[in-house]
Amino acid sequence: MPPAIQNPRFLLSQCRLPFHFTPAPLQLPPNPSLRRQLHRSAASALSSDPQTISRDPKSPYPSLPSPPSSQILSIRESLLSRQRTAADIADEYLDRLRRTEPQIRSFLHVSETVMREAEEVDRLVESGAALGPLAGVLIGVKDNICTADMPSTGGSKILEGYRPAFDATAVRMLKEAGAIVIGKTNMDEFGMGSTTEGSGFQVTANPWDISRVPGGSSGGSAAAVSAKQCVVSLGSDTGGSVRQPASFCGVVGLKPTYGRVSRYGLMAYASSLDVIGCFGSSVIDTAIILNAVSGHDRFDATSSTHEVPEYASCLISIDDLDSKPLKGLRVGMIRETIGDGVDMGVVSSIKDSALHLEELGAIVTEVSLPSFSLGLPAYYILASSEASSNLSRYDGVRYGNQATADELNYLYGDSRAEGFGPEVKMRILMGTYALSAGYYDAYYKRAQQVRTLVRKSFKDALDKNDILISPAAPSPAYKIGEKVNDPLAMYAGDIMTVNVNLAGVPALVAPCGFVEGGIAGLPVGLQMIASAFNEDKLLRVGHIFEQTLQNFKFVPPLLTE
Repeated sequence: MPPAIQNPRFLLSQCRLPFHFTPAPLQLPPNPSLRRQLHRSAASALSSDPQTISRDPKSPYPSLPSPPSSQILSIRESLLSRQRTAADIADEYLDRLRRTEPQIRSFLHVSETVMREAEEVDRLVESGAALGPLAGVLIGVKDNICTADMPSTGGSKILEGYRPAFDATAVRMLKEAGAIVIGKTNMDEFGMGSTTEGSGFQVTANPWDISRVPGGSSGGSAAAVSAKQCVVSLGSDTGGSVRQPASFCGVVGLKPTYGRVSRYGLMAYASSLDVIGCFGSSVIDTAIILNAVSGHDRFDATSSTHEVPEYASCLISIDDLDSKPLKGLRVGMIRETIGDGVDMGVVSSIKDSALHLEELGAIVTEVSLPSFSLGLPAYYILASSEASSNLSRYDGVRYGNQATADELNYLYGDSRAEGFGPEVKMRILMGTYALSAGYYDAYYKRAQQVRTLVRKSFKDALDKNDILISPAAPSPAYKIGEKVNDPLAMYAGDIMTVNVNLAGVPALVAPCGFVEGGIAGLPVGLQMIASAFNEDKLLRVGHIFEQTLQNFKFVPPLLTE
């Protein structure tokens, strides 16, 4: 591990292939003489070896530290070559989970059927049957995403012990692809929080420093991937709940375009902002998971009918990168995200990342989003307003735990008073106030107008640039309890992410450096933003970025002790 504060060094050597970016959706040059070794998607790797897992010994790129490899494709190769069994792999992850869970506390529930499902995968291998693209892959699922075979509480006491009668569409699609759900991960209650301190059950610790928060609200999912308690995980992102934890925990986090992934089975917080996202230890793993869960769903009227590309199939191996693989890519660095109020170490890491993109051939310029600072108050008005409506279903009658009362109104009131935590109650009150007759125009209507301005500013910026970049959070992970009594300071931590949800566009966070703190430094994430349904562009850029980023290895000290 390099010193905590160190500018990244990048080794860019001449290789074989040009990779051009244009404002239009990316297309690989069709010239058949340019033989490219591509990372294949999980679907196309069903009957062949994923060669890009191994490195060419003659590659001009340094071998240490090696770029992140695909854990999913590695597991698949192990199964198909009979080098390992799914039961062995499952046992390894369960053993690591048992050893680290007392310190990390990522999971609220661990499945009792993991070994049985892994043994079923082994029987399929032995019989020569076709394996699903995610066969034997252990996946953590955030606790606000419904699973029929284990509790789904949304991190709230009001739903303690609740077991849905169905799987969320995203969970169903993962299971159909052969994935094994290892358990349900901790979260801030109903997604309302940035630290997991708002959970009704426990506080998750950051694997990089167990005295610090992992971020939230998907902190359990991010910490579980960082601590290698599971291979990949699902989270949800309403205002940054995938991207901020990814930055804090040093993993890759993807927030898709609104409508790209079905929300059916996701417990609603703010329905016009909620999306299901994913975490992985590499960009290619998040691409494979996104492929598995994307697509139109008849159970979700807001899910898109946009064609789903094979995201992982166009990710280029480090051995086949041109010396300027991002030549022609136009990158806009958002000026408002690197100014006052942002940790200087974070700003330094983002500027170093911009320099790296330039060395890869990109054209980096500063862009201004005039409405950027307005996004945070608008977000909290809109999200709280929608939450005050969505959470009215938890009344002690239809869902969850019920208080004892003689009258119906008391039953409602007491069930919510006992079941909801303080943050949820505060946001319900904020939302109800904003929607009340005397204040609707002053708050909710004005917030919707700001949302329109935010969408326009992102569209204008992305018309002139292929991607935008910014920090994923204004600071690295902070101490547990540091902001628990200062909600405004905690809300301000969402300034980097909420505008993306208001605009409905996709964003990817990839680890890009370290700042001082903890035993070995604290990770910082680079947020990349693209136009709607351009996840493929983000994944290509992110994959090239992480493969050429040298001198950093994002393995928490917890795993090296």
